[in-house]
Amino acid sequence: MKKHTFKGGIHPYDGKEMSKSKPIKTLPAGDVMVYPLVQHIGAPAVAAVKPGDKVLMGQVIGNAGGFVSSNIISSVSGTVKAVEPRLTVSGSKVMSIVIENDHEDRAIDGLYEDVDYTTLTKEQIRARVKDAGIVGMGGAGFPNHVKISPKDDSAIEYVIVNGAECEPYLTSDYRIMLEEGEKVRDGLKVMLSLFENARGIIAIEDNKPDCIKNMMKLCEGEDKIEVIALKTKYPQGAERKLIYAATGRKINSSMLPSDAGCIVDNIDTVCAIYMAVCKSTPLMRRIITVTGDAIKEPQNFSVRIGLDYEELVKAAGGFTCEPEKIISGGPMMGMALFDIHIPVTKTSSALLAMSKDEVAENEPTACIRCGRCIAACPSNLVPVKMLEYSDRFDEEGFVAIGGMECYECGSCTFVCPAKRRMTQSFKQMRRAILDKRRRG
Repeated sequence: MKKHTFKGGIHPYDGKEMSKSKPIKTLPAGDVMVYPLVQHIGAPAVAAVKPGDKVLMGQVIGNAGGFVSSNIISSVSGTVKAVEPRLTVSGSKVMSIVIENDHEDRAIDGLYEDVDYTTLTKEQIRARVKDAGIVGMGGAGFPNHVKISPKDDSAIEYVIVNGAECEPYLTSDYRIMLEEGEKVRDGLKVMLSLFENARGIIAIEDNKPDCIKNMMKLCEGEDKIEVIALKTKYPQGAERKLIYAATGRKINSSMLPSDAGCIVDNIDTVCAIYMAVCKSTPLMRRIITVTGDAIKEPQNFSVRIGLDYEELVKAAGGFTCEPEKIISGGPMMGMALFDIHIPVTKTSSALLAMSKDEVAENEPTACIRCGRCIAACPSNLVPVKMLEYSDRFDEEGFVAIGGMECYECGSCTFVCPAKRRMTQSFKQMRRAILDKRRRG
């Protein structure tokens, strides 16, 4: 089988052996569940409940605040205790709905009801996805109903399912492909029904041969679906790189995948689409990897959105030692945490606890002009020059050299022998430029 790939990239230690053999385990909901009204890109959701209200599992408790926004769904039944700011992964406090769980799981009418998607119109399918509050669950959190509503349906030629899972340590998508592969296939079929000219591609890195084999078996006889192998390399799952590897088409920061005739969703998102459209089930759960050398029993868990991260640690046996670094997500693009009393959200993918903070142990030194960052950059940029501009806060120079094409994958920082913290600097510069553009 041909291995699809791109130029550049790196091969970090993947750490996946810690949790890849652990089947998905379902955790119970907590006594108190917290639902931030910002779990997506775009306008915050607007609280649809107030303290004292009784809510049902599957009920909309936060209404989308605009077209590019997303509903928030209660994953339990119970009583609204408060609508107040709560700490989130970003380190900031976000207005959140706090629900006291009655542990009765009383549900809205029609929850889990089977539906034949072939009897639905395109508008009805998109409405079900929107009502379910589905966003990109690979980390970006882009509202999915917007993504699957391009200007011209007939212009979409590829619907790509991102099964790369190239971020080190993460194995949740891996387990989904092995245990719930039918949902991936059927979710893709739902998406293909929206685009009459499109073919489906399920793209999986070749370090997951059992997933490739399983998905190929499940897709036998599906003329419009192809399973392809990607060369194992980080960041193979980055949207632009995935599109290029799978189709040969290129996009940049000023384009959307639909501009290249593509729609891309990750494994868990496609499963969520299947559940929303075919099982009348809104987005209420996430598959999360809890791992790292400071975790006693690395696991993959199916958890309800709103659960406290501390419950994940307890379920994985607790810490083997006091971790020096805890990350929400993977080590390359995740967010470092200073407190684990934060809620699981739609974009949560992993909790990584490390006994040593390798970044803090290595102080940056002077650049030796080795060029390794240039060779590793998947966007063909010149990180060493970008760093000069960002260190001087030269926004014009940073933009001119292509800095806004960076998607902060961390490859340059990983290979730098001088341990220069390039990605952090680029992230700050890009945020400042984007904020100024929004204000302008």
